[in-house]
Amino acid sequence: MPGRIEPMLSRRQIVEAGCAAGVLSLTAGSPLIAAVVDPSTLRRRPDAQPASPYENPVTPDAVPARPRVLVDPSIDPQLVTRARAAFDRHRGALTRTETVAIVDFAKSSSEPRFYLLDTNTGRVTRHLVAHGRGSDPAHTGFLQRFSNAIGSEASSSGGYVVSTYYDGKYGRSMRVRGLDPSNSNAEARSIVVHTAWYAEPGIVAEMGRLGRSEGCFALPRASLQEAMARLGPGHFLYADRIA
Repeated sequence: MPGRIEPMLSRRQIVEAGCAAGVLSLTAGSPLIAAVVDPSTLRRRPDAQPASPYENPVTPDAVPARPRVLVDPSIDPQLVTRARAAFDRHRGALTRTETVAIVDFAKSSSEPRFYLLDTNTGRVTRHLVAHGRGSDPAHTGFLQRFSNAIGSEASSSGGYVVSTYYDGKYGRSMRVRGLDPSNSNAEARSIVVHTAWYAEPGIVAEMGRLGRSEGCFALPRASLQEAMARLGPGHFLYADRIA
């Protein structure tokens, strides 16, 4: 048409556009964590430093294997880094990856510190959770130490996989299996995810902190219902603290 200027693309732009489209199609099908890839990052050297604590260096070969999303900054980014490393290390033990739980035991029990993370969007919901009395003998509200010892009544750090639902002392609950040397006795210690009266928000209002468990992840009733719906058997849970 007279007077109309057709847009012109160089050969290099056409090749780069095709490369980016291919990477996006591979990433979208990943069962791990879906990511939106900026084509400009495809030219970053593999040894370049990430632009933020949440971003991985991206290359055409690396994207399908280790895609990433931006995670809600309410979770300590150093803890997210540890959780991601543990997730990758134990991926073979997991059958469901759309939701993971991350527990930040550096925070007081008066604060929401049990995070349910949507791995496709990076969004989280935050919940109260009690730690073990063996981890806080003076009941300060802060975890002082981890222990994997049977009879310690302490919380343990590391990666877990949710195994089964069961009905127990606190009603419907979830068993977990420890995946690291730091929590290898989780099953022998009967460490589970359950609800408890001492984990309700009203206890924080009354005492300034939650009560303590015997090493289990004790949640408020409403939080457990969400955890049961989103974090069933085969999902990953990671607990730790950044000193």
